[in-house]
Amino acid sequence: MPIPRSLACLCGAVELRLDGQPAARANCHCGTCRDFYGTPMLAATAWQADDVSLVRGALAHFAHPHKRLSRAFCAACGETLYGTNRLGMRVLPNALLARAAGGGLPPALQPAMHLFYRERVIEVEDALPKYLDGWDGPLYERSASDAQGTA
Repeated sequence: MPIPRSLACLCGAVELRLDGQPAARANCHCGTCRDFYGTPMLAATAWQADDVSLVRGALAHFAHPHKRLSRAFCAACGETLYGTNRLGMRVLPNALLARAAGGGLPPALQPAMHLFYRERVIEVEDALPKYLDGWDGPLYERSASDAQGTA
């Protein structure tokens, strides 16, 4: 299944075009993403800003009051289409990409890691590497007490 190149919001008023490949594919557990996106874990891909372009429609924007983050959303239906992180990358929620691909996430967009697992509020049982902080930091190592459910 190829990467969808055209994405639309729920009401169809906004259309985005994707070029290239994602720079990162992750499940983020940081408190900032949980707070900013209103989810216990953000499953998303990060793209270079030039690889995400507006084809039609009106986007509204919200900048985080204290951090270098912003969100772009449809001015009509309110769906978040992407966020912009502190590195200037566009962060697209996987739900948007899966809908554009017909309901399933293409293999090229599947998460490759968990980030900020130290801050998690839900446990995830999968084979992906779980970085305690960013992807250049230490990995989560499941202890014997974790395996028994006592931690």
